[in-house]
Amino acid sequence: MRPLKRKWKICIIHHAHTDVGYTERQEKIALYHVDFIKQAIRISEQIRSGERSDWEGFRWTCESFWPVEQFLEQTGIDWHDRFKHAIRAGHIELTANYLHIVEILDKDIFKTFTQKAVDFAGSLGVKLDSAMTADLNGYGWGYAQCLADLGVQNLSMCVHSHHGMFPLWRKQIPFWWETPKGDRLLVWNGDHYNLGNDLGLVPGALLSYIIKDEFETTYTADNHMEIAETRIVRYLAKLEEEEYPLDFVAIMASGLLTDNAPPNTDIMDFVRQWNKKHGERIEIEMSSLSDFFSLLRQHSSDFPVYRGDWPDWWNDGAVSTPMHTQLFRDAQRTLRLAKRLDSQGQYADKETVQQAEHQMMMFAEHTWGHSASISEPWHLSIHALAIRKEAFAAQAHEYASRALDQVLQANGEAPLAHGRPLHYQVLNPSDQTVTDIVRMYVDYWEVPQLKKTGFRVIDKADGTALPYQTRKVIRGLEVCVLLTLAPGSKKRLEIRADTALQGRTTSSYQQIGTDGVNDIKEAPDGCGAVGSELVSVTETLVETPYVKIVWREQSGIVSWLDKTANRELLREDCYYSAFTPIYEVTPTGGPENIMRIRTQMGRNRKGIDVKRTPGRLTGVKRIDHGELFTTVELLYELQGASHCSLLLTAYAGMPRVDVSLRMNKNSVWDPESVYVSLPFTVQKEEEETVQLWLQKPGFPLRPRKDQLPGTGIDFYAIEDGVACISEQYGLAIAMPDTPLVHLGSIEHGERMLHGHPEVDMDNPHLFSWVMTNYWETNFKATLGGFYEFRYRIAWGSEFATESSALQKCRDMNDGLISFRLKE
Repeated sequence: MRPLKRKWKICIIHHAHTDVGYTERQEKIALYHVDFIKQAIRISEQIRSGERSDWEGFRWTCESFWPVEQFLEQTGIDWHDRFKHAIRAGHIELTANYLHIVEILDKDIFKTFTQKAVDFAGSLGVKLDSAMTADLNGYGWGYAQCLADLGVQNLSMCVHSHHGMFPLWRKQIPFWWETPKGDRLLVWNGDHYNLGNDLGLVPGALLSYIIKDEFETTYTADNHMEIAETRIVRYLAKLEEEEYPLDFVAIMASGLLTDNAPPNTDIMDFVRQWNKKHGERIEIEMSSLSDFFSLLRQHSSDFPVYRGDWPDWWNDGAVSTPMHTQLFRDAQRTLRLAKRLDSQGQYADKETVQQAEHQMMMFAEHTWGHSASISEPWHLSIHALAIRKEAFAAQAHEYASRALDQVLQANGEAPLAHGRPLHYQVLNPSDQTVTDIVRMYVDYWEVPQLKKTGFRVIDKADGTALPYQTRKVIRGLEVCVLLTLAPGSKKRLEIRADTALQGRTTSSYQQIGTDGVNDIKEAPDGCGAVGSELVSVTETLVETPYVKIVWREQSGIVSWLDKTANRELLREDCYYSAFTPIYEVTPTGGPENIMRIRTQMGRNRKGIDVKRTPGRLTGVKRIDHGELFTTVELLYELQGASHCSLLLTAYAGMPRVDVSLRMNKNSVWDPESVYVSLPFTVQKEEEETVQLWLQKPGFPLRPRKDQLPGTGIDFYAIEDGVACISEQYGLAIAMPDTPLVHLGSIEHGERMLHGHPEVDMDNPHLFSWVMTNYWETNFKATLGGFYEFRYRIAWGSEFATESSALQKCRDMNDGLISFRLKE
């Protein structure tokens, strides 16, 4: 072997890598992991009995707590006792991470499940000080704070840089990570979880995934020791060459060449043989994660300190199932509302809430389908696993809805019954004053009588009649009123028959032709109708007292003027007009290239020959028009979709516009994506400084600023929305359905990381990334189907801080709640 400058120690962290799906059905994976723990228990018992003293030093790391929970649920007290003995003997280690998740999960739910691991360890008298993830390319800053809050001090990351990348421009390096509150975690910024297999540490499970050399082998080899000697020495020599600061290193290893792999005691045979032959120069041992971090902390005074978010490159899995992700996000909001309205936990059934949270956790788990989802999309196994994954979102929505139903019933919600009065309770669940449209639902069989008699909306507190507007919805009618409610306050309303209803007559002032087309420019001052409407619509614009939105044929929305502040809210240098849908597809040339082309996309998530087509505005329809709001539909032609339109709802009584993108997406096997252009700005004067803020789970951040060096800057997972603010003004964009935003150009090209001097730090272009199927393994092959993605925009001087603007995003997503009362 070539000479090395140091005497080295390799710490093997032996674990399974938990993928709930990807390799098998989810329930089958649970069975596998239960048996993995049983295997590790038996190994521990054989060591302690002296039957296999040659396995002394064996360690099995339960990298996530979900398998432990499955084990405890599926086995009896005898196995539980044996498990506890193995843990106390040091042969099995618990860690704090529940599952490897993408950043769409609510922080409080993440903390609840991490607490399970901490509490179980505490019941055994074991301090749980370390957490571990594998595969992911990032870890939410809010999640890091949760670990610190629960007393977890260490975090190990096994970054898989396929379509992703590690931070700090270097892996296999420790650093201190400062959390939002100023706590610190010691992080091992590690390599792939199968690096030990590449190095030859696992007999019968050789791999050539990260290390490419003359051996290029997998599984087994007659010259196994020769391969291991060559690769291990080369690897350590490279660390020395790169001025790696320590003389020990953690290497993760799997027992088989598969995700969800079992323990493998043959590693101990290899370790014994290696140490006998080379131990004086390179010692190898199995280590628990906690022991490795204890060793690491002895040298930690010189480790660098970094503060900021660690965006995960693999968050894009969430938009490969856009319909179910939308359902998941609605479930999280619904449960959040139920908890706010039931802060003492009196009304919502505890088991129902726990089930909702469990289903949400399972949906947020990082695998998004079977490993052959793209190559074999017709296979029954592919469909079975995908449906189970999607069912987590459906079940989460069901349980969350049940919890909210229980809370509303406790607050007087009336069941369906003959003679049920049109009395409504309105609640503001926010801790802020909220002005919003309240939508009171009327069943379809009640509508004819209201049309016959007419009606008024009465405030039950003082008997005053409120202005209202009706809107047709599925199986009924919505009666809408504009209300302002103080934090946590209530108001009772009644829809009351009005026999004095007057019919509508024609006006002498010509507003719109009998053909229904409004294409006449508004009259000069002094020529308008008496009591003219606050919201006007033509074929080219919609205008309220607060905003004037203009669109043009082909281009789409070209102006968004705040009339009260005389501010144009669309940037002059926009790539595409506001809310323009953009379709991308990378041609593969046929099924034989479906996988190969995707594999080559890297961090661009598209090929160099990508075909990009913006939607083209072709027509306008007025849908609703009344005293409170107007809705118009802008019709688009969009490649990849047989139907595409935008619904714009502008409000007469507040500076707000709601937008819905509707489409019937074609089924396409080639890698594709859909974006929505959001070219908003609040910059009025050239010297005005603009900041973009995102609400992520648990905390707000400035993208491209508040994050670790060397992390991705192209796209981010968000919770409620984004805020664009200046010193005196702000704009809030709520995104209830779509969790990803893309910053900067969507062109193919070299991707820059945080810290690169050419990065546009201050005012990047903004897109909503609504769907993709680019991944070559476990994304859903087809995005075909009907979709609606909603956005809500508000602006003004009251949103000049990130906290006020992001709170507005949450309030717009949550809205004011209304429900029928018994009396």
